[in-house]
Amino acid sequence: MDRFVILSGCSGGGKTTLLVELHRRGYTVVEEPGQRIVREAMSSSGDAVPWKNMEAFLRRAITLAANDYALANDQSQSWVFFDRGLIDAAAALQAVTGEPLLTALASRYRYHSRVFLVPPWLEIYS
Repeated sequence: MDRFVILSGCSGGGKTTLLVELHRRGYTVVEEPGQRIVREAMSSSGDAVPWKNMEAFLRRAITLAANDYALANDQSQSWVFFDRGLIDAAAALQAVTGEPLLTALASRYRYHSRVFLVPPWLEIYS
């Protein structure tokens, strides 16, 4: 989708701050799947977190990101900005397991051809 834009990069680069501002300006934004998974696991003593079970965490992130994509496709006809997303999770899972799913998922879940990568920004990291 040409209207689906991924913001990616390391922690502390300002993705969340940027997404908050985009939302304030009326754009649809989607929170990073990983943050939601960690919150859920912390409240339920789950183990699908990167420091316990990276593969389970990444598979859950792919599922959430696919659901986010479908929901955004159904609910928004304008720009949608994703904090990381399916491509990030699929690339990480492929790196961890060797499972060649990135190409298949990338062809099924299309995003804008331009991805915004935020660099580390130590002055704002908290």
